[in-house]
Amino acid sequence: MALLSSPETSQEVPLPPEIRAKASVGPVRTPRILRWLDFFLSETLRNAPPEELVRHRVLVAAACFMLMLAMLYLAITLFTPYSPLPGIAGVLYLAILVAARKARTLVVPAVIMLVTLTIGFLGGTFSNKTNLEGGVHATNMLLPAFAVYLLGPRRALPFVLFLVVIMDVVHPLYVLRHADSSDPSFSLARFWVRHGMAGIAFLGIWGISALHSTARDAAHHSLERALKKLRASELKLSGIIESTDDIVVALDPEGRLLVANSAMERFYRLLVGKELELGQTLFRYSKPERVQLWRSRLALVREGQRLRYEEAYEAGGSRVVLDISMHPIFGETGRTVGVTLFARDVTQRKEAETRLGEMHRTLVDVSRQTGMAEVATGVLHNVGNTLNSVNISTTLVTDRLRRSRVTGLAKAVGLLRDNLPELPTFLTRDSQGKQLPPYLIAVSDELVEERESMLKEMQALAQSVEHIKSIVSMQQKHARSAGAVEQVDVPQLIDEALRLHAVSFERLAIRIVRDYADVPLIFVDRHKLLQILINLLSNARHALVDSEQEDKCLRIRVERSDDGERLRIDVTDNGVGIAPENVARLFTQGFTTKKTGHGFGLHISALAAEEMKGKLSCTSPGPGQGATFTLELPVKGETA
Repeated sequence: MALLSSPETSQEVPLPPEIRAKASVGPVRTPRILRWLDFFLSETLRNAPPEELVRHRVLVAAACFMLMLAMLYLAITLFTPYSPLPGIAGVLYLAILVAARKARTLVVPAVIMLVTLTIGFLGGTFSNKTNLEGGVHATNMLLPAFAVYLLGPRRALPFVLFLVVIMDVVHPLYVLRHADSSDPSFSLARFWVRHGMAGIAFLGIWGISALHSTARDAAHHSLERALKKLRASELKLSGIIESTDDIVVALDPEGRLLVANSAMERFYRLLVGKELELGQTLFRYSKPERVQLWRSRLALVREGQRLRYEEAYEAGGSRVVLDISMHPIFGETGRTVGVTLFARDVTQRKEAETRLGEMHRTLVDVSRQTGMAEVATGVLHNVGNTLNSVNISTTLVTDRLRRSRVTGLAKAVGLLRDNLPELPTFLTRDSQGKQLPPYLIAVSDELVEERESMLKEMQALAQSVEHIKSIVSMQQKHARSAGAVEQVDVPQLIDEALRLHAVSFERLAIRIVRDYADVPLIFVDRHKLLQILINLLSNARHALVDSEQEDKCLRIRVERSDDGERLRIDVTDNGVGIAPENVARLFTQGFTTKKTGHGFGLHISALAAEEMKGKLSCTSPGPGQGATFTLELPVKGETA
């Protein structure tokens, strides 16, 4: 019965020397005589259990002996007046050997043997009507059998030989000395034959008994060796299941406890407050709903299914979570004969997973806040630059208005208003009046020029205000769509991200190269994708600022992958590049190559890419040779 399945409990456990000695028994060597006897047995009879194999071998040995005895009797009848019929009947013993060679059970050969012996016994008993001692030899046959049983084959052999000498030598000499040879009923030949056959029968009984004893000892020795192996295996298995902190339990098909390790006993003591009892069901002290659930699971396992589940228990005043596996044990017929149950305490792992989940949610929230901060920083930076232009335009317009000739024009109009009744005389004869028309012409020209200049400034001011409005509007749009999956035009979103950095790129003379292929719309979280793009563009800008390249270039390529299943965005710069030993660590939290960096942007971007079922990676030929960040996103993503 396999009780262990986990890798930790299947390792070799060191055993004491005495156990190793018991476990290191070699193969059983079968005596030669038994191997000869096995030749007359069929394959099925040879592979029978040891206690049955003893009977098989004894039957074959008895048949061989009786066949030999029958042949000897036939030989004797050639020189004596005995009837050869008993010897001819001995051919039935040959039939026993043939039947044993082909039989699947011992029934047929045994029946032939018993029938043959019974016929011989009845024939010998009733052949002489005046002989009243038919049972004498049957009683004497107990002597060699008891001798072998009490003394063993070797020690019993001298005793049996002594009986044979008494019967075949001493007793005939004694009879010949005292018998009346003139008695017509006395036959010396028949006398010697009877005693000789009796001696042979004594030796035959000794041989069969010795064979039975030898076969029995061999079977017993084989059984003892098997038991030693079994005990060694049990000790080894017990050492393995006791060396683990996991719960190991074996149950019968009805759920009654058969085997349990010490870990199960400790847990049961904490759970129930009682000692674990073999032969009892595990959940007999549980609530009815838990008992019903246990029975339903046990029924599934009895049907051949394997179950694995997690279940929480209140044990010892604390909550314990177990990872439980139940497996059926199949018998030789394929039916379930038992159930093994393995349980591992995963409370700490579940608590760690809970903390990890909380940390992940916190990290996602922080990433969103960081992304929003990055976007807000870009917005404020670009709005600040635009406000500088607005401030300059406002200052110019104010200075123009302050220096405007509108005041002088008002004075000239006042002079005209004061001399309105004599306007012709004033314009032709008065010295101030003569200067007034040229002055008005000059002021008019200057005001037209001033108007054109101020219109240009106001147009520039209007453009700056419109730019601010577009930046704020775009930020509001992305803020509203955060967390929502929608259909996104990736090139358009890249242009919007570039617009947030447009002023910085222009001021730093960074050349932007757009290489957009014809790509389909994809379903993604717009805010997450914008956050990743802004982080990549910001990193590229810093790499180009720190670079000594004169032609600072940022190339953005959008295309589909070779299999068409993913959309690929490459952000390539010719900036400071990345050392090979740092490429693998770029997306690790807290790692940065910037003096003022926090090592958070790329890590958050990589997490956001994974959440969108995508991947963010980086390649760089080396320091001073630029870098390429690649974002891959599935084309067929989740629908909105």
